[in-house]
Parts: sequence; structure tokens; C-alpha cells
Amino acid sequence: MSAHERDRLVSDLRVFSAAGVERAAWGWDQHGERQRERFHSAERSALHAIEQGDRGEQWDDFRKSIFDMTEGGRALVSWQYEHGPVGHKAERAAFGAALGLFARELIPHAEYVALVAAMAEALPWLLPETPPRPYGDTAA
Repeated sequence: MSAHERDRLVSDLRVFSAAGVERAAWGWDQHGERQRERFHSAERSALHAIEQGDRGEQWDDFRKSIFDMTEGGRALVSWQYEHGPVGHKAERAAFGAALGLFARELIPHAEYVALVAAMAEALPWLLPETPPRPYGDTAA
């Protein structure tokens, strides 16, 4: 993952409004929850690739920085406001996107898509080839 992409994800998550958190949670419902096995398979593959590439410590540091923004002691107001089921779904989408970006050059594109699709509903730059759906559209 390029430093630019990492910085952009962190920057975007830092300025999320409560509506952004809700959109990410909705994305999780559409892409993470509905395709849970596909997501978990991509997650396992990405984590394995990161470990094989001897990048586990770097991933852990990046993962912790995302956690600090969404749930940790320094959680941002918008994430605190949406604490509970909505916030937890949005966190899953954020962690999936972070993992996808971090492992993108190590995993097949389809696995990258599985990891970032939920957050791409709120941050379309993650999947420019797939425009986000209208909010509330639950068609598969």
C-alpha cells in the first residue's frame, strides 16, 4: 500500500460525519454481512500474505491507528456518536478497507474488492470501477 493511499484513508476517516459512518455501516450490510464468507476468505488471504511478506508489524501499527480513530480512547466525535451497532458495522468496513489497501499488491484483485467494497460505498475512490449505489438501495 502506498503511503498516499494510507494517508488518504486515514484523512477521510478522520473527517467522516455521522452520515459518513452510517453510509459505511450500510455498505457493510450490503457487502460485508451479505457476503460474509467471501469477506472472511479475503481477510484470511490478506493476513496470510502480509505475514508471508514480513509486514505483520507494519499492518498491526496501521490497524491500531484506525482503531484509535473509531473506538479507542481518542475516538473521533462522529464515531462516538454512532457507537453501537451502526458504529461497529462501519468499523468493520473501515478495517476491511485498511486491510485491502495494505495487502492490495499481495492479493488477487477480487479479494481486494471483497475487502474494500463496503467502505467504497462511502469512499468511492477505493473502487473507482464500481460506482456506489444510491443510499438505501438494498438490491444485491
